[in-house]
Amino acid sequence: MPQTDHDRTIALAAILQAADLVRGIARRGQANLEDVDTCLASLLKIDATSSGDVYGGTDHLQSGLRLLEQQLGNPRDMELTRYAVALLGLERKLSRRTDLLQAIGASLEDIIRNLSHFPVNHSNTVARFADIYLKNVSTLSPRIMVNGAQVYLNNPENTNRIRALLLAGIRAATLWRQSGGNRLTLLLRRNALLRETRALLAGIV
Repeated sequence: MPQTDHDRTIALAAILQAADLVRGIARRGQANLEDVDTCLASLLKIDATSSGDVYGGTDHLQSGLRLLEQQLGNPRDMELTRYAVALLGLERKLSRRTDLLQAIGASLEDIIRNLSHFPVNHSNTVARFADIYLKNVSTLSPRIMVNGAQVYLNNPENTNRIRALLLAGIRAATLWRQSGGNRLTLLLRRNALLRETRALLAGIV
């Protein structure tokens, strides 16, 4: 994966997009379906040549890029920051567990083989993604605590969507690490990342 501000910006935008979708489902039981599909589809783009290819083009990350512009320019959304930091931390731990990575890879390949029967946004596929998260990522600590309304959090379909999107957030965090992103990058390259974010937004028609 190329190690450029372009790729790092896409990864951060994808993390925030997934995190914000999780929050929307937890709080309101709702999320933008196109944004959800973009995040879920990224889980199956295993051999993509660039970060943009993982998401089918940067125009599908418009929501995440707008959130990133806000967070880099004037970070006030501490809940979104908390989710992003938690996802990045879990991904770092996961990257050192080859056993879990192999199990996740095998499960994703099985989902890919069944796409003709169950598309990426089918409830069966979403449940499979959720199961991957539960059996592998949830074994790591600290677990991500999702805040929201119990009426939505107690709905099994919402629970599956939240876990599937957290898995997509982990996928984006992997892209961040593979593109050379780390804590220092956010400190030292903040202005460069903000410029790239604005350039990407300006290029979306």
